[in-house]
Amino acid sequence: MTAKVRYEDIRVGQALPDKEVAVDRLALLLFGGQTMRLDFAATHWSERISRSVGLPDVIMHGPFTLGKVLEIVNGWTGDPGALVEHRIRLARPVPVPDDGTGAVFLLSGTVEEKLSDHRVRIGVTAASPEGQVLATVQATVQLA
Repeated sequence: MTAKVRYEDIRVGQALPDKEVAVDRLALLLFGGQTMRLDFAATHWSERISRSVGLPDVIMHGPFTLGKVLEIVNGWTGDPGALVEHRIRLARPVPVPDDGTGAVFLLSGTVEEKLSDHRVRIGVTAASPEGQVLATVQATVQLA
């Protein structure tokens, strides 16, 4: 695949389309079992244990949070293979309530810098509905 976004059409400060993401408890269990090589740490499925260590609820895995945040980048480029590198800063745990919806957060991104070789650096923020920053990602993508 090749990125559908052309380097020449991009400007610094350009916003990516926002995206709302929801993650429920079932998604946490599937992620822990399939992707994290059976990482069933209790803070990702047990309210009792999560609260006993000071967390507000069951929380998302850090790598799962990263994957969900990168959805906005992959959706914008049209090619998951366009991602060259990334850095994430997890600002706070992402609680996943057992309420039928789970964790809901908003992804927003901006083109921060045009680099050489048709590469672009993008900044992405994941925020709670109340506006709390949950994670920030800086991603570099290779454009057409």
